[in-house]
Amino acid sequence: MIQGIEIKKLIAHQDERGFFCELIRTSDEFFKGQFGQLSHSMTHTGVFKAWHMHHKQTDWICAIAGDIKLGLYDMRKGSSTHGQLNEILMGQTHGRVVVKIPPGIAHGYKIIQGPAHIIYVMNREYDPSDEIRIPHDDATIGYDWTV
Repeated sequence: MIQGIEIKKLIAHQDERGFFCELIRTSDEFFKGQFGQLSHSMTHTGVFKAWHMHHKQTDWICAIAGDIKLGLYDMRKGSSTHGQLNEILMGQTHGRVVVKIPPGIAHGYKIIQGPAHIIYVMNREYDPSDEIRIPHDDATIGYDWTV
């Protein structure tokens, strides 16, 4: 796993009415009380959104409906996992988790089964000057989103 990526498995409390699931608590070790913004995205099956990264922003991502393939690529020079690529399958079928993505990790996702609803928590408010966009077919990363 790329250094700094953390995954929290989620537990749903279910009964005949439905279920309840806590995503993040301020006391969670991997969250440590950081909060700047909460966002929600809905994306259709087959769509992929990639790549982007932040220099300052940390993201926590959770697929609350549908299934996604999350791609992660370590672009941090000096990191012990620099240049490493990881995939995480997550969502209704593949397991409910929250993934922490620190600054310097390029990330994107493909919707395997949708529509997918994705929740993002960020440790700071969105700042366009902190976001770096990278083409989905970037040769350095060498990842094929169409697979």
